[in-house]
Amino acid sequence: MLDRLFGGPGAAFPAEVVSADSMQVYRGMDIGTAKPESDLLARLPHHLINIRNPDETFNVGDFVRLADESCVDIASRGRLPVVCGGTGFYLKHFVLGLPEAPPSDPEIRDRLKIELETRGASALMAELAEVDPISATRIHLNDVYRITRALEVFRSSGRPLSSYRMDGAAKKDAATRPNYRFLCLSLERSRDELYKRIDERAHTMFTQGLATEVAALRASGYGSECPGMRAIGYKEFFLCDEHLIADRLPEIETLVARNSRHYAKRQIVFALSIPHLRTVRADAGVEYLVEEITRSLNAFLATKPA
Repeated sequence: MLDRLFGGPGAAFPAEVVSADSMQVYRGMDIGTAKPESDLLARLPHHLINIRNPDETFNVGDFVRLADESCVDIASRGRLPVVCGGTGFYLKHFVLGLPEAPPSDPEIRDRLKIELETRGASALMAELAEVDPISATRIHLNDVYRITRALEVFRSSGRPLSSYRMDGAAKKDAATRPNYRFLCLSLERSRDELYKRIDERAHTMFTQGLATEVAALRASGYGSECPGMRAIGYKEFFLCDEHLIADRLPEIETLVARNSRHYAKRQIVFALSIPHLRTVRADAGVEYLVEEITRSLNAFLATKPA
C-alpha cells in the first residue's frame, strides 16, 4: 500500500517515509522488527532506519530531533514527509511536542553511568524511591535507562521527574506543534483480525530465521542489558539458557506472539490520545485503503495553511 501511494514513478504522492519505529533504528535487528525489504527502500526512501547499534540508547528526544531534520530535508526537495510506525509515544510527541522535563546533562549522566557500574541498579532504584517515589513505582528495576534518567532530572533540577508534564497535551483538541500541519491517520482492524495477523507475523519471523538473527547479535556481544535487546522478539530469547533455545523455540514463539498482542492493545489505547486522529478501516481491503487515504491526502493538501 505504501508503495502504491508514495513509492515509484507512478505513485500518487511523491514522498519519503520517516520511520517512527523505536526498534528499526537498530542495526542487525531486521527480522524481529520487520524492516522494509531492500527493493521497497530503493523505490521509497526511509529515514531513521539502521542508525544505531543495539547497545546505544535511542529515546523520544532523539526521535523528534532527527524526525524534524528529516522532514525539513524531504520537504525542501518537494516531497511529502510521511511519518509512520508502531511507536505511538514517538508519534504523539512529534505531533504535540516534547515533555517539559529538562534536557539531558552529560556530566550528571556520565556520573550516573559510573554509579550504575559500581553501586548497581538496586542502589540507584532505592535512591530514586526516596527522591521520586512516584517514578520509582512506574519503572522496572531492569530498566536502567529510565532509572538513571529520573535520577538525572532530579539531580539537575531539584524536582522529581514525576512533577513534570510528561505526556504532552492530553486533550483531543490540543494544539499541534507550530510550523507543522498534520494529517493523522490510524489503520483500524477488528481485534480478532489484528491478533490473527500478529500470531501469523510471529510465526513468519521464526520461519525466516529470527533465532539465528538473535544468536548472531549475542555472538557480537549484545546482551539482555542492551537497549535493542529489550525489544519484543529479542528479549524473550534471554529468558532461558542460550544452550536450551533450540529446544524451546515453540515456547519462545508463543511468548513473542503474546507480548506482541499485549503491546498492540496498549498502542490502540495510546493512539486515542493523539488529537485530530482519523481512523481508516484496514480490514476493508487494500483498494479501499488506497482510495480513502488518497481522498484524505488530496483534501489535506488542497487546504491552505492558516
